[in-house]
Amino acid sequence: MSTTDTLLEKVNPNAAKKAVAVKATKEGSLLDVVTGKAFQKQMALALPKSLTPERLTRIVMSECRKTPALLNCSPTSFYGCVLQCAQLGLEPGSALGHCYLLPFGNGKASDGRPNAQLIIGYRGMIDLARRSGQIVSISAHCVHEADEFHYEFGLHEDCRHVPAAMADRGPVTHVYAVARLVGGGFQFDVMSRAEIEAVRSQSKAGTKGPWATHWAEMAKKTVIRRLFKLLPVSIEAQRAVEVDEKTDRGEAVTASDVIDGIATEKGVGIEILPEEEEPAPAPAPEAPTAAPKEPLPDLNPDEPEVLEP
Repeated sequence: MSTTDTLLEKVNPNAAKKAVAVKATKEGSLLDVVTGKAFQKQMALALPKSLTPERLTRIVMSECRKTPALLNCSPTSFYGCVLQCAQLGLEPGSALGHCYLLPFGNGKASDGRPNAQLIIGYRGMIDLARRSGQIVSISAHCVHEADEFHYEFGLHEDCRHVPAAMADRGPVTHVYAVARLVGGGFQFDVMSRAEIEAVRSQSKAGTKGPWATHWAEMAKKTVIRRLFKLLPVSIEAQRAVEVDEKTDRGEAVTASDVIDGIATEKGVGIEILPEEEEPAPAPAPEAPTAAPKEPLPDLNPDEPEVLEP
């Protein structure tokens, strides 16, 4: 599907805040732009060493084959989701459960198309938390009706969970997350099932997507996301949580929430311009010609010259 709007923005997905315009050879499909050299360069600036632009591109293309509706989304939202994946170093899709690319037909895009949204998963939240270097481990668990569970806040905080030794442990009653810090301390948070369902009911993806297919994983992510506010995580992780909360509340996430850009009359977007050909290498300069050597001066002018007979 062709992109019909020219969207203007300088993309800045990397932490160094280097603004570079995204360019493509011509108007083409969303995947044509993502696979172009200019967009690949933008991803390379943001990606961690463990994830290459080529791998992320293959994953995005695979997700588009699984969910063709993504190709009907507004270009700005689609590019923003891909760049956010690069900036956070998260792989979309169900293979690792880091995050999910989903189309939402809310028609909030300027051209009336649905918006693509990035939803961070449970494992993605854990991965973001561990990168801070201040967290030894972080985990989340579901508590079932037959389990033994006790928690206490205040001066003597404590959390104790003993799962029942049976196949059918009953419905989930609580979900909790625990993080152990480098200094030896710990932080935990607990949410009841009613609190989890309240968050789900406010999410525009509450009846589809990972909430429908991976309820337990999304419930764990919800409590970890709330625990993030008490943990020493990076600014990128905090920003990712803010964007994820906006998505759950049904608020539109624009490119300005993901990348730095300049505002235009059409909002914030990505300009698709012709790629400039790489200039031909300049010819090597010719080696300078050596100057003629002058005769060496006579070091012994007083010594008489010896003539052969």
